[in-house]
Amino acid sequence: MNSNCICENCEFRDIVFAYLDEATVRELCNNKEEQAFRKGEIINHEGEKITSFKYLKSGLVKLYRRTPSGDEQVITITKPFEFVSNMNIFSEDRYRYSVSAVEDSVVCTVDLDFIKALFLKNGGFAMGLLTKISKINDKIISQTLDIRQKNLIGRVAFILLYFTKDIYNSRVFDLPVSRKEIADYIGMSTANVIRTLSDFKRDGIIRVFGKTIEIVDIEKLESISKRG
Repeated sequence: MNSNCICENCEFRDIVFAYLDEATVRELCNNKEEQAFRKGEIINHEGEKITSFKYLKSGLVKLYRRTPSGDEQVITITKPFEFVSNMNIFSEDRYRYSVSAVEDSVVCTVDLDFIKALFLKNGGFAMGLLTKISKINDKIISQTLDIRQKNLIGRVAFILLYFTKDIYNSRVFDLPVSRKEIADYIGMSTANVIRTLSDFKRDGIIRVFGKTIEIVDIEKLESISKRG
C-alpha cells in the first residue's frame, strides 16, 4: 500500500534535503510515496527497469544478486538511509542487484526524473546525495574486503559484531537473517556457520535463544574477528 510521506522531522531531510528550500521540499513531498514491505518481500529485482529513487525509511534490507546456478550472493545487509538500491541509478537504466526486506520495512520512493531535475538545479543537493551514495559504496567495498581476509570463525565473528555495533547498537538482538543467508554473506557453507555459532555458544561467547542472540563476551569476539 502506498501513501504520502510525512516529510516533517524526517531524518533523510536532514541528511540530503537540507540543501533544498521549503518550496522545493514541499514539491518533493508531493512527489514522494511510502511503500511497506513485509519480511521477505522484494523491493526491486535485478534487471528491473529503474524508474524511481528509493531509500529505506525504516526496517532492514539485504542487497544481493543471483549466480548462474541460482544461488544468492548477499552483498550487504543494511539499515535505514543507506541507499543501496540507488548505486547505479545515474549510470544504467536497470538494477544490477536485487533488494529485499529482511525485516518489515518502509521504503520512500521519488520519481527519478524529479531527482535528476533537482541535480541540474541544485549543486549542493547533487553533491550531498552523491557524497552519501559514495560513502555507502566505500563501506560495502571495505566490508567485503575485510570479510575476505578472514578465516571462517573470523568471518562469523565479524558479522555478529556488525549486527551488534552497526545495525542494532545492542548486545542482544533477534538475528534478522537465516544461517544460510549469513553463509551467503560471508562466502561459507551453511553447515560451517551453524557449527561456528555452536562453538561460540559452547565457549560462552554468545547465548542463543531461538532467533535471539546475546553477545556475552564481546572482547573475545572482537579478538577472534581481528585474528581471523
